[in-house]
Amino acid sequence: MSLSRRSLLAVTGAVGAASAASTGPAAALSPAAAPPGRGRRVRTGFDLLAADGYALLSGQKVGMVTNPTGVTPDVEHIVDVMHADERVKLTAVFGPEHGFRGTAQAGGSEGKHDDPATGLPVYDTYQKSGKALADIFTESGVDTVVFDIQDVGARFYTYIWTLYDCMVAAATAGKRFVVLDRPNPVTGRSASGPVLDKKYASFVGREPIAQAHGMTVAELALLFNDRFVPAAAGKAVRLDTVLMKGWRRADFFDATGLPWVPPSPNMPTPDTALVYSGTCLFEGTNLSEGRGTTRPFELLGAEGIDRRWAAAANAERLPGVRFREAYFAPTFSKFQGKTIGGVQLHVQDRAAFDPVRTGIALLVTAKKVWRDFTWRADNGIDRLAGSDKVRTMIDAGAGTAEVVGAWQADLAKFRALRADYLRYR
Repeated sequence: MSLSRRSLLAVTGAVGAASAASTGPAAALSPAAAPPGRGRRVRTGFDLLAADGYALLSGQKVGMVTNPTGVTPDVEHIVDVMHADERVKLTAVFGPEHGFRGTAQAGGSEGKHDDPATGLPVYDTYQKSGKALADIFTESGVDTVVFDIQDVGARFYTYIWTLYDCMVAAATAGKRFVVLDRPNPVTGRSASGPVLDKKYASFVGREPIAQAHGMTVAELALLFNDRFVPAAAGKAVRLDTVLMKGWRRADFFDATGLPWVPPSPNMPTPDTALVYSGTCLFEGTNLSEGRGTTRPFELLGAEGIDRRWAAAANAERLPGVRFREAYFAPTFSKFQGKTIGGVQLHVQDRAAFDPVRTGIALLVTAKKVWRDFTWRADNGIDRLAGSDKVRTMIDAGAGTAEVVGAWQADLAKFRALRADYLRYR
């Protein structure tokens, strides 16, 4: 179905009726204009759904795909809130990477269990897709799957691919799908970085979107359902999206008035999210990306690196950021317990800062100043960057501008595609 024919529903008491009328790939609740001035509070998709008495879910057995970020402004978990409310029939929870309650580290999950707080069955969706995930939805007995997880705006952050996999599985299993929107914490101003080449598709990038996509999860759901889900499932999923009220595309997270809950153990603050879409590329190298420190993805380093890296990075004159010579000892992950040298990123102008360009510049300069620089043996950098171009160009001696220039044509096409699915000013 073309996007021009997709109806967008107003945030009114008619939400329930709109739900009943939604038979196409998507229907969405439209955001009202945000009040001017600082200190306003964004109302999330869940806030608006609950305020309308869960009319959109009336008569449905509901399963939630969520994690610790699924909270109200008073930091109550939405599963606890919904379970206690007789107006909604919540019957199951689906946990992503790190788990529903967030007890697992990177690359882990909580397994299938009954939630001690509510008694609800919790199904493990991590690393499950296609028929296996569709079978889980069928086994759960739910009519509608609802997604509410805070994203951080990077293609390789796995929650957006949990969203995609769940949409495909819901379409396959004949389930309805609802996405409750939350802010992109690093703004939705524009997309940047390389676009995934499908030959490099993995759980850190299923479909061709930009490395920093500049979209909210509801906007991504609309794009996925229109462009990608039908090819994977044979049809689009029956989709409703509940948009936010009061969020603006230029808003960083601290402008929303919402509480920050770390979406994963190594995403402690919105500052981490700001740099993540660039510096996560260091996961594909033998350098530490700062896991095991209080500033993951802001601290980068390795044994044998000294002040020359910070000097080389500052010589790149990247907009909005400076680099400080830094020494640290990770408590886990790479170089555990060893004092290593490197850099700390200090973002001085968020509006000017380009995290992806910065990540490329840091890779280029690290390779120049540290003779032991190498890529991870499995070429994981290619899955993170979405192709082998970043690795092969840097190995061939390309500079930052040349590497960044190589993806501009594909990025321009993605920006044009993305424009059709944006729902906020």
